[in-house]
Amino acid sequence: MRPLRLDLAGFTVFRDPTVVDFTDADFFALVGPTGSGKSTVLDAICFALYGTVPRWANRNSIANALAPSAAEARVRLVFESAGARYAATRVVRRDGKGRVGTTHAGLELLPKGFDLSTLDDGSAGELGEPLAGTPGELDAAVLAAVGLPYEQFTTCVVLPQGAFAEFLHAKPAGRQQILVNLLGLSVYEKVREQAGTLAGRYESQVAAGERLLAELADATDEALAAGADAVAAMRRLASDVEMSVPDVLDALREAELAQAALADLDGELALLHRVTRGGAARAAAQQIATAVLAAQDASAAAAGAVTAAEEREEKLRGELAAGGDATALHRLLDEYGELDRLTAQAGEFVSNVGAAEAGHEAAIRALDAASEVAARAAAAVAEAERGVEEARTADRAATLRPHLRRGEPCPVCEQTVMVLPTTPHSPALAAATGRLETARKAVEAATRVVTERDRAARHLDRALAAVRAQRDQLTVRAMQLSAHLERTAGRDAVRAELEEVAALQRALDDAAQAVRATRENQRRVATASARAQERERAAWREFDGVRDALGPLGPPPVDRDDLAAAWRALAGWAASEVDIRGTHRSDLASTLETAREASGAATQRLRHLFADARLDAPRTGDPVGFTRAAAVAVERAQAAHARLLERREQADRLRGRRDEDEREAQVARALAGHLRANNFERWLLEEALDLLVDGASRILRELSAGQYDLVHDKGEFFVVDHHDAALRRGVRTLSGGETFQASLALALALSEQLAGLSTGVASLESIVLDEGFGTLDAASLDVVAATLESLAARGDRMVGVVTHVGALAERIPVRFEVRKDARSAHVERVGL
Repeated sequence: MRPLRLDLAGFTVFRDPTVVDFTDADFFALVGPTGSGKSTVLDAICFALYGTVPRWANRNSIANALAPSAAEARVRLVFESAGARYAATRVVRRDGKGRVGTTHAGLELLPKGFDLSTLDDGSAGELGEPLAGTPGELDAAVLAAVGLPYEQFTTCVVLPQGAFAEFLHAKPAGRQQILVNLLGLSVYEKVREQAGTLAGRYESQVAAGERLLAELADATDEALAAGADAVAAMRRLASDVEMSVPDVLDALREAELAQAALADLDGELALLHRVTRGGAARAAAQQIATAVLAAQDASAAAAGAVTAAEEREEKLRGELAAGGDATALHRLLDEYGELDRLTAQAGEFVSNVGAAEAGHEAAIRALDAASEVAARAAAAVAEAERGVEEARTADRAATLRPHLRRGEPCPVCEQTVMVLPTTPHSPALAAATGRLETARKAVEAATRVVTERDRAARHLDRALAAVRAQRDQLTVRAMQLSAHLERTAGRDAVRAELEEVAALQRALDDAAQAVRATRENQRRVATASARAQERERAAWREFDGVRDALGPLGPPPVDRDDLAAAWRALAGWAASEVDIRGTHRSDLASTLETAREASGAATQRLRHLFADARLDAPRTGDPVGFTRAAAVAVERAQAAHARLLERREQADRLRGRRDEDEREAQVARALAGHLRANNFERWLLEEALDLLVDGASRILRELSAGQYDLVHDKGEFFVVDHHDAALRRGVRTLSGGETFQASLALALALSEQLAGLSTGVASLESIVLDEGFGTLDAASLDVVAATLESLAARGDRMVGVVTHVGALAERIPVRFEVRKDARSAHVERVGL
């Protein structure tokens, strides 16, 4: 994997959009002060590819990707791997509730000759062929394109800060664990566990097969032969039953015919006995006929009584119509009473009218007196007003003084009034004013008296008019009544005539009551007659039902006029028929008994056939049941034989599967046993360490210009110094620059081995070292620089260094200077 271009926006310290162009940067350095964001560039490369960063404690802590207070972070890496170019993009956003999630993750295969400068304007949409569109798809697509999982990528391509020389200086046990983790040797432990699980599973299947075979132990050759014999025996039974069943069926059929004829004959005898033993019905028929005749006589008598009562009622109604009008007579008597009342009230009204007239005259006189007093008071007021006017005329200045206002002109001299003069006392005007006030009060009092007496006079006038009107109405009504009553025969004659009319009305009411009573009796008699006739009809229906039931037997004709005679004739005929059918019934009973004996003998022969076959015969004597039972026996025997054959085949299959499971269990158990031994893992580690040291020694010899070889002994690392007579010494005696060379050689060798162990075709086209070089002295730093230059000169991979050491950075042709201001970090490429 070789990075070509990195686009950042909102990623950790890179708040503003930033582009890092790695084109043609075979040997570069990321330089800048501590904390400026140099390592963040490598974090962005890892995040674009794998969605996590080595420095994050939790691989799922994607919230760390957001710049402070930023709502979105975008990272896009364009890289080259195995000759193809790809663009990996991840977008992280924070929602309104503060939750951070990946909203876009994709990988695109760029077309050949794709111009990366088209990405500068930021308007590029889809860049190439989409290979992934979700985080899960992106992880799988990156693994296929790069060939390295995340753990191996951060060991082979991007080496995090602080972990560069860890493997070189680790203790043997720690180094062994690192190799186990990095080279994936723990897979053999998983293989051992899986082998043990498979061995247990196969052994369980073998045990289960043994148990099943034990259950199938009855499927022997002897059992199969016995089953075949049972099938043949059941088939013979079915054949014998099939030949014997017709005899049973014939006997049963004959018995059924005899039984049916006997049942028919018994039914006819039952009907005939119903007639011969029906004396109660005949007696009831006689009683019903007598009741019907009595009801008819009573109905005729009730109809005559109703006619007589109706005729008397009609006669009285005519006499009452010829008499006087009771309503008119009562009205005349009421008029006589009203005349008496009016005569008595006339005297009262005369006295009332006189009293009203006297009161009215007194009120008129009082009103006239009050009016005279009011007139005199009005004259006094006029006199007083003249006195006041005369007093005012006598003192005009005094009249004007009350109307003067300060600052306004005088009405006499038209000069502005500056000082208001004192109003002098005027006895004459005051006295005249007092008399005027007294006179006015007297006028008001007199006016109130006049108003009250006028109101009283009008009230008495209305009362007098009302009393006079009532008197006149009474007089007119009395005269009308007297004139009308003079034309009648007199009060006593009217009363006598009214008594006669009342007597006729009472007689008519009695006659109407008699009519209602006779009609009610007629209805009761009619109801009783209808009931008697209904009983007669019901008796005839019963007779007709009995006779109709006997219709197929040919009963005699019926006399419809006499129910009792009809019953007697039918009973005599039924008795003769009972005697005739009694003889025939004895013959049918004998035939039925013979048929039943024949059926029982045939059925017993069928039962013997089942007993000979050692089977239970059907409990019922139904021939079809015997046939069905024989067929079922054949099917059961065949099914039992088929089950034996199937169990025999199943047992053979189980034996083959059991043998196969035993072989698989032995192989799995042996593999688990071999992998359980500690020597196997130790051997693998030693082989891996030998290969690692051989590769690292070759690289170290090249980096050190042939001075050092790397060897190991009992897990410890040593260097062989060819400049000092091939002296072997511990790696901790190396200087800083020499330690860097040895660590770099191990890292390169380890990355090559991890690439060989990766699931895909690893493309180790670059290596970036994020290592602190500030602790090295000048000589060691010079060795490191020379080593890196030598590594870059090999031309097989891009070499990148993260450093803040200026002396080292100046020796690297391409530098990416990283700086940070108050808002965001920035990257600028300098050099070639």
